[in-house]
Amino acid sequence: MNIEAKLAGLGLKLPDPPAAAGSYVPWVRVGNMLYLAGTISSFNGQLTHVGQVGKEQTVQTAYESAKICALNTLANIKAATGSLDAVKQFVLVTGFVNAVSGFTESPGCINGASDLFVQLYGDAGKHARAAVAVAGLPRGSTVEIQVIVELWGRGDDERASTHNIARPPPLSC
Repeated sequence: MNIEAKLAGLGLKLPDPPAAAGSYVPWVRVGNMLYLAGTISSFNGQLTHVGQVGKEQTVQTAYESAKICALNTLANIKAATGSLDAVKQFVLVTGFVNAVSGFTESPGCINGASDLFVQLYGDAGKHARAAVAVAGLPRGSTVEIQVIVELWGRGDDERASTHNIARPPPLSC
């Protein structure tokens, strides 16, 4: 089953890839590594979760906010590579939670993104992570995540076949 089919099976759909909101690009590819700019909790340009956890938001709504951030990240992965199946491994997720002073439950909030990546990619969705509470985020978003993934490369074909993992179409030169 491909990743987009798994996404649909969860009742989720990708938003349009979010455009850069400043002097940066949504992603940078270096070899087989894809570095993704931070994404906030907006869906097709409309904010879904605004405000601080511990004030306007709860840990559970921040969990949902992180899931929206993950969908935006996936939309950027698809825009960068042409397919969500191009991901070999999630490497790092850095999560920021807009929260009141002294908030200590950031990991539970960022699990919204981490859990979705594991649901979709299995072991390849498991990643190193930081989850940090901050005093504010762009546009008042409740959560922002930044992700690094490894993409399948030409030399990975044999391993992908052995492990029944979908591969992206060959790169054209």
